[in-house]
Amino acid sequence: MLNIGCHLSLSGGYENMGRDALSIGANTFQFFSRNPRGGTARTIYPKDVAALETLMSVNNFAPLLAHAPYTLNLCSQDASVRRFAREMMRDDLQRMELLPCHLYNFHPGSHTGQGIEAGINLIIEGLNEVMFDGQKTVVLLETMSGKGSEVGGKFEELRTIIDGVRMNDKIGVCLDTCHIYDAGYDIVGALDEVIERFDEIIGLERLYAIHLNDDKNPYGSRKDRHETIGDGTIGLQGLKAVINHPKLRLLPFLLETPNELDGYAREIALLKSIYNQN
Repeated sequence: MLNIGCHLSLSGGYENMGRDALSIGANTFQFFSRNPRGGTARTIYPKDVAALETLMSVNNFAPLLAHAPYTLNLCSQDASVRRFAREMMRDDLQRMELLPCHLYNFHPGSHTGQGIEAGINLIIEGLNEVMFDGQKTVVLLETMSGKGSEVGGKFEELRTIIDGVRMNDKIGVCLDTCHIYDAGYDIVGALDEVIERFDEIIGLERLYAIHLNDDKNPYGSRKDRHETIGDGTIGLQGLKAVINHPKLRLLPFLLETPNELDGYAREIALLKSIYNQN
C-alpha cells in the first residue's frame, strides 16, 4: 500500500486532520507544530488526541509528520533569532510526547553569512540543547535546495550535523524531491545513484519520510519552488520511479504541492494509480 498524505491545517484539531486525510484517500499527513510564524501553539486536548489515535489504528495510518515553522533558524547570525528558535523547538519536542506522532521535521536553517561550518556548529549546539533524554520523537533534518546561505543542500552537511548530535539515535532525515533536484541530485536521470550516495553518506536507516513534490525550476537551479505532481521538471515518470523504488516505496510520502484538499485528492488518486504493489 502506498503511504501517502499531504500537509493539512491544524485549525480544526487533530482528529479533524485525520478525517480530512481519509476524505482525500490519504493514510498519513503532515501539520505545522505551531503557528507557521513560529509563535503560539494549539492547546492539546487529550480527547482530541485519543480520537485521532483511534482513527489512525482503525484505518491503518502510516507515521505522521510534524513540521516546525519555516521561520525558526537555529543558525542565524542574530542571537535573539537563535534563542527564539531554541525556545520554540524545546516546547515543540515536549508537546510531541503527548501526540501519536513522533517525527518532527525542520529546515536546518540559514547561516546568514557566517559560513557553512559556523552554521552547522550552531545547529548542532541548538539541537543538543533542546533534545532531552528519554524523548520518543525523532528529529528530522530536511534536505534543502542550497539557495542562498541555506544549510542542508548537501548530504555531507546533514551527516556532519548528525554526527555532532548527542542523542544520535533520535536524529534522521526527511528527503524533499524538489529540494534535492534543485540542489543538484539528479533523481530523474540517476535515481539509483542518488539513493546510493545518500546511503553511503547518511545511511538509508536515517531516512524516515519523503516530501513528494514536483519542481518549477530546472535541475540544479538552487531556487526551491514546488510544483503540482506531473507539472514540473521532475515529471510524473520521475516521481513514479521515486514512489516505486524498492528502497523508498514503504516510507510515508507527504505532498507539499500548491494545492487545496480537492487538488491533493486528485494527486493522491493519480499516485496510487501508478504505484506498483508487487
